[in-house]
Amino acid sequence: MFLRTFGWSLAITAIGLVAAGLLWGAQGFGIVLILSILEISLSFDNAVVNATVLKRMNPYWQKIFLTVGVLIAVFGMRLVFPLLVVGLTAKLSPATVIDLALHSDKTYGDLTYGQYLEAANPAIAAFGGVFLLMIFLDFIFEEKEYNWLAWIERPLEKVGKLEALSSVVALVALLLASNFFAGEHAETVLLAGVLGLVTYLAVNGLSSIFESGLEAEEEREEEAEKSGKSLIQVGGKAAFFLFLYLEVLDASFSFDGVVGAFAISSDIFQITLGLGIGAMYIRSLTVFLVRKGTLDDYVYLEHGAHYAIGALAGILLVGIKFHIPEIVTGLIGVAFIGLALGSSIVRNRREGANEEPELVGADK
Repeated sequence: MFLRTFGWSLAITAIGLVAAGLLWGAQGFGIVLILSILEISLSFDNAVVNATVLKRMNPYWQKIFLTVGVLIAVFGMRLVFPLLVVGLTAKLSPATVIDLALHSDKTYGDLTYGQYLEAANPAIAAFGGVFLLMIFLDFIFEEKEYNWLAWIERPLEKVGKLEALSSVVALVALLLASNFFAGEHAETVLLAGVLGLVTYLAVNGLSSIFESGLEAEEEREEEAEKSGKSLIQVGGKAAFFLFLYLEVLDASFSFDGVVGAFAISSDIFQITLGLGIGAMYIRSLTVFLVRKGTLDDYVYLEHGAHYAIGALAGILLVGIKFHIPEIVTGLIGVAFIGLALGSSIVRNRREGANEEPELVGADK
């Protein structure tokens, strides 16, 4: 089952890394590998959430999610979106942006694509930093079934009952960043950061709309079942709606990886290739979790992913002024995921040891 589920991901990884080595040498190979790992580490919770929805879909729609969904995720969010960022921040036409991206040495207004991207760094970092920070804050302030770092999370859960606290904290962080790191770009940083906050709130709003529609679809399914009607048509509509719902979820989760990738590389093709490889694994992992039925085995992995998101948000905001080495950015996410995985394994063993005497007593 492992090879059947991850076969395409493994094949694309091999092809992609070989291509990266040939095109950009050892450094490009390393950057693409780090971007792939970063996307996987940041989006593991995405796979878990997707799996809870995907398990209710039949094999046909699961295949649609793995084919059409991949095209939307890779070429839509991970290729088109970065080009839009450069076009909007530099006020260039789409044709000009694409031409500059395809020809890295070509200039327009005496600047190359990479230089335009570097000039847009304050806006990109502020936009992405605030967006990522909101994801982290909403997680850390909400009540959770399990606490990983309880001494931090439990007090913050109590404080998090205050309405709109995440937005307030994010705006304060944005003001501090604009004051201490932005310099002459303070207005640009403030505007971009506010847009990042608005975008996050809009994405969450769209998700809420889809969730409400999903609940209504489930109620209609239950009514049809009670009345003895055929569920084939209703199931088809529900499956299509679930697919749309999954795409909105994936877009909201993948957005952090896309904006965070600018902290690692300014090459549009390295970003697309690295994040695309990661996106393939996230979709394969989603299906694997569904087929394996082990969604809740490692309860702290979601925590680790969100702490990685929070760290990346801080790096982007500080990166408005200071350059943070790419290797540091990539390894922080990997470290959080590794620690969370190790903690989950230790917890599972401890829980198993505590349950063993009860099981023995029950047998007697």
